Amino acid sequence: MKIAYWIATGLLSLMMLFSASMYIFNHEEILKTFISFNYPGYVIYPLAILKLSGITVILLNKWKSLKEWAYAGFFFNFVMAFFAHQQAGDGEWGGALMALVLLLASYFLGKKVRA
Repeated sequence: MKIAYWIATGLLSLMMLFSASMYIFNHEEILKTFISFNYPGYVIYPLAILKLSGITVILLNKWKSLKEWAYAGFFFNFVMAFFAHQQAGDGEWGGALMALVLLLASYFLGKKVRA
């Protein structure tokens, strides 16, 4: 169980690190995508910072209530990303679905490991 938890959490962390780096270093391309979803462009940098912060909180495992909020924030982010890609019809929804699966695996396996 512990190995599966760390695999899921590690892959989730890598996905969020990649996503946040894309938001920061490939801003123009991400801005085009956000505009196509009718999302405001000004949320890109704060979202990148929140993704990095959320992964930090999850990996450090020090603040239990903050960790729950990080998982919840990721959950809503992934669900909204999935439906945004579905609505846009761009076929890019697979990443959001994979992130959601990894998030749920990390969350529930983490609960079992710590029990």
